[in-house]
Amino acid sequence: MSIFKVVALCAVAAAVSGCAGRAPAPVSVVQPQDRYMDCAAVTIEVQTNNAKVQQLASDKGLKVAQNVAAGVAGLVVPVLWFGMDFQGTADTEIQALQARQQYLGALAEQRHCGDNAGEPDKVVAESPKKPRAKPKAPPPVPTAQAAPPPAEQK
Repeated sequence: MSIFKVVALCAVAAAVSGCAGRAPAPVSVVQPQDRYMDCAAVTIEVQTNNAKVQQLASDKGLKVAQNVAAGVAGLVVPVLWFGMDFQGTADTEIQALQARQQYLGALAEQRHCGDNAGEPDKVVAESPKKPRAKPKAPPPVPTAQAAPPPAEQK
């Protein structure tokens, strides 16, 4: 083999293996800042985690397509098999985010978040005014029109 072929093969292998994926970085279920979180912070983090889960699901679908393409192309050029991702990064991170979401749900329940339907506590500066009651109308008088008695048949 010529030196050019060896260098080209190494360059292709390095480039393709760089696409092989990244190591999973799962989020920890309990985090140090949790004790300081109020209901608004819990809600914001839940929404952020939901967006991350959607992004990871999309990435997972793209990674499956990439693995299929690398597997098929690897039949012709076996070096491409080094580009396949078998780490399951998206699955690991999604599971960690789901565990975190469950913990945040328990934390929100413990702190009674959502008891007032998400509305902030209102400060009342004036005493509330009582609405005036409308006078009741007298009940309608029934107008019964009696039907004539049925005629006797002979």
